[in-house]
Amino acid sequence: MDCLGQRCPLPVIAVAKRITGVPVGAVVRVLADDPAAAIDIPAWCRMRGQEFVGTVRTDAGPGYEVRRRH
Repeated sequence: MDCLGQRCPLPVIAVAKRITGVPVGAVVRVLADDPAAAIDIPAWCRMRGQEFVGTVRTDAGPGYEVRRRH
């Protein structure tokens, strides 16, 4: 998901909407260059029982991977 240029809380809102549309066990990658995303996305995962897989570097910018757990 491309959330580059979006500010908090838009990347978290986007992943919350998208995660329900993927199968359990699937990974969603969120591209987000807002520094708050590095804190907000893992925190959202903890609060919602989803798995924060980790941060990745892409040619487009920072990416955050979230696995749907339920």
